[in-house]
Amino acid sequence: MDVLRQILLVLHIVGIAALLGGFLTQMSALRTGDVRIVPAMTHGALTMLVTGLALVGVVRSGLDRDVDTAKIGTKLGILLVVLLLVWGNRLAERVSSRVLGAIGLLTVANIAIAVMWT
Repeated sequence: MDVLRQILLVLHIVGIAALLGGFLTQMSALRTGDVRIVPAMTHGALTMLVTGLALVGVVRSGLDRDVDTAKIGTKLGILLVVLLLVWGNRLAERVSSRVLGAIGLLTVANIAIAVMWT
């Protein structure tokens, strides 16, 4: 089960890299106002959701470890907001710079919570 947990963790990190990478690629578009939601952001957020839920399930059931439910709930709430922003704007020709900023800020906040909340 520990191998499965490690594989899921790697995929979770790949998802956050796709989300953050998609955000960073759109930073240059802020000058021209052609900001949009790229597919990497959508796929990254969905990957994070699926692998995050699977990670919690594997850790709680297969490895008999306790999970910090407050931390997981906070991270899930932030991810759901990001997912709503990304999914809701994925077909738009142009996205507000505030939406892009919120996606980036919340993504970095989710990373910070994962690393710093002990």
